[in-house]
Amino acid sequence: MRALPPVWLAIGIAASGCAPPAHDAHVASMHGDPERGRAALAALECGACHAIPGVPGPRGQVGPPLAGFANSVYIAGRFPNEPETLARWVREAPAMASETAMPAIAMSEAQAHDIAAYLLTLD
Repeated sequence: MRALPPVWLAIGIAASGCAPPAHDAHVASMHGDPERGRAALAALECGACHAIPGVPGPRGQVGPPLAGFANSVYIAGRFPNEPETLARWVREAPAMASETAMPAIAMSEAQAHDIAAYLLTLD
């Protein structure tokens, strides 16, 4: 196999930076933004039930404390702790586990992904 001449390599690198692939924005939105997630946790008053590091407000004791959440293997002891599953859980927990005490919370899908992104920073 023949190596590319340096000029072609430079052109390839420069061209690849001009326009990111269209799916990058979708992938980024799927994973959410941790800072927006922290703000959403405060706005939705999730601290009424949970103690959440970095989120001002009450430190509820109804739900489990969320410190170290990123190190949890499971969500609610039964679902894999993965971004997509966690985003669904924070939005519609009763649909996943009817016996849960966690309510369905009115939020956008983007907020759910942002919250999941923040929770997955808590190690």
